[in-house]
Amino acid sequence: MKNLITIGLPSKGRLKEGSVDYLRKNNLELSSNGAERNYFAEVKNFPFIKIIYLHAKEIIQRLSDGTLDIGISGLDLLNESPININKKIEVKKKLDFGSANLVVAIPDDWIDVQTVADLEEVSFDFRDKKNKRLRVATKYPNLTNNFLVSKGVTQYKLVPSLGATETYPFIGSSEIIIDITSSGKTLRDNNLRILKDGLILKSCACLMIAKKSKNKEILKKWKLLPKLHQ
Repeated sequence: MKNLITIGLPSKGRLKEGSVDYLRKNNLELSSNGAERNYFAEVKNFPFIKIIYLHAKEIIQRLSDGTLDIGISGLDLLNESPININKKIEVKKKLDFGSANLVVAIPDDWIDVQTVADLEEVSFDFRDKKNKRLRVATKYPNLTNNFLVSKGVTQYKLVPSLGATETYPFIGSSEIIIDITSSGKTLRDNNLRILKDGLILKSCACLMIAKKSKNKEILKKWKLLPKLHQ
């Protein structure tokens, strides 16, 4: 259909639930064929809108290349994306779900380490006494590098996390982690604690617009989502 508006929503979990609820509250009632693995939905009474369910990270990619007009995804994923992708996306509204913090977490028994400055000392000890770099496990290499370097921590090695980052110190794959957490319970359950000044980013779900959208003129006139064009 010409001038079809495409909206990307997270395909699972609380982000999906929050996104569907947000659209419903703004009079966009979704319908699908009921299939469990259906990746598309329609919006009742609005045939020019197409909903596509995607991984939250892919929503960022598709917004950047203009194949989505609108999307809901996490601020952490947007800020982690390369600058050439980030600059092609505009955050229209921070939403009241999906809240989580990106933090630096260390083993509980590192009693002398309370701040990032203390961590810097530890990293030099690892280099000078153990002849190796402090290992930092994370799914957020760009945000991690930016934060640590800005704080003067340079003697470390990134360990890409493929999942369950909080287990990495326990199994000996890293010394510390930088990860996203909503309550901190999982960190505590794995004998980790957050540095006093270890908050990197307060994240939440965001309503985002593709700057390259082919439907800019239609979006300007679109009044279905309040606050979208304020």
